[in-house]
Amino acid sequence: MPTSPPTLTADSHVHFLTGRLAETAVSEEAVRIAAEFGCRHSVGVVPITVAALITPKWLSRHWEIPESATHVILPGFLQDNLDAAGDLAAPLQGLIQQTAAEVICGPKDCRDLHAWMTGRQESVDLSAHSIEIIAEINHAPRLAVEEVVQLANRLRADGADRIDVGCDPSRRCQAIGEYVSALVDAGHTISIDTFDPHEAGDAIRAGATLVLSVSAANRDAARDWGCEVVAIPDVPDDLKSLDQTIEFLIRHSIPFRVDPILEPIGSAFTESLLRYTEVRRRYPSVEMMMGIGNLTELTDVDSAGVNFLLLGICQELAIGSVLTTQVINWARSSVRECDIARRLVHHAVSRGVPPKRLSEELVMLRDPKLRPHSETALQALADGVKDNNYRLIAQEDTLHMISAGLHLTGQDPFELFAELMSRPQADNVDAAHAFYLGYEMAKATIALTLGKQYEQDQALHWGHLTVPEDTHRIKRTSRHAPQRPKKDDTADG
Repeated sequence: MPTSPPTLTADSHVHFLTGRLAETAVSEEAVRIAAEFGCRHSVGVVPITVAALITPKWLSRHWEIPESATHVILPGFLQDNLDAAGDLAAPLQGLIQQTAAEVICGPKDCRDLHAWMTGRQESVDLSAHSIEIIAEINHAPRLAVEEVVQLANRLRADGADRIDVGCDPSRRCQAIGEYVSALVDAGHTISIDTFDPHEAGDAIRAGATLVLSVSAANRDAARDWGCEVVAIPDVPDDLKSLDQTIEFLIRHSIPFRVDPILEPIGSAFTESLLRYTEVRRRYPSVEMMMGIGNLTELTDVDSAGVNFLLLGICQELAIGSVLTTQVINWARSSVRECDIARRLVHHAVSRGVPPKRLSEELVMLRDPKLRPHSETALQALADGVKDNNYRLIAQEDTLHMISAGLHLTGQDPFELFAELMSRPQADNVDAAHAFYLGYEMAKATIALTLGKQYEQDQALHWGHLTVPEDTHRIKRTSRHAPQRPKKDDTADG
């Protein structure tokens, strides 16, 4: 069954199918869609409370489509039923064959219908990127070889292209070759982060292909390494010394990339950024690298936005690699963030457009857009619930708890629960139900605090960190849970 939005014209008649509780919300969306495309529309309400509980077999007894309909939009949850229970598809397929209308599964949330139908949620191809991610394992020799390989495997899974083996500057590691060999055997591309020529030599012989870093202090040794190096200034603000090292490397045919050194805020951060611009001006075609950990690790702020901004600068300056680490807790997902960011900035710079409405993976603290229920839809929901299950809604700084004959509101979940327990409807709240409500109200309160969209039985959206949740309310099998429709065809969900 198709799930892509249809192509509508003025001759189209779109018929939306939904359950009773969503009738008002679907009707509001349908009016917007019809106005957008200049087409006709109708809304079919089947005798079930929760549209998520519709199955193909049950729908086969409630299929009423206007003869003039050219498109039928079904609730998106039906697609899950088809995927998970293919044996139920036959009745629906038989009905599809009886109508000339195109039958399509829409989004799961009816408030997404307009955006889905207009294509404003269309995904963007973000597979292309042009920045290499070098992920450093700090003080690698302090760990066992097996631990380093495991860390490297996780970093690669998060998007790292190269693993940087960070050595301990206080003592030479005589076994550095063992670390590098194990990583190479595991399929990793390796750089070695040391100023010690002895360590660098051992690592190169074991398979490392990049040395971080060289300056006047150790560049002579680079003539014997036979691999690429990272040129840095002798001190961060001394570009003259960087020029001298670059000239040395060119004269001895040593491949290199340049890192002018990013300084943390409070230590001439802006001036250090300008050095990257100046080096690019002086050397238009030289390969460059930016070590971004000095900002992400040394700033009391979540790392995602910092990483994105720095990679945007790298993309515009054609800096082809970044060195990152994820030691401090607020930067623990830096590699994954950089992998997402490099795709966004590549798309933006290559097309000359802002990196907006491309992906929500780095929007973690808040959500891109809130979708509050209208007052009319909220009242219709409150009036329409006839069962003793509790619907939770969080919007505009207010928690709503709705059940049959009950609509409680408040901002404090403890007070809201206490008020519930004082009502006669609460005789169905056993320990499991109380735990469920507490868990959901905790999520709802977090959403209100941060400005996130709360949807009952769904995970809060944390960007690339989101972990999907099971639909506990829909799938619970206790006596208080919504049940599948019975033979009377009017069972509430």
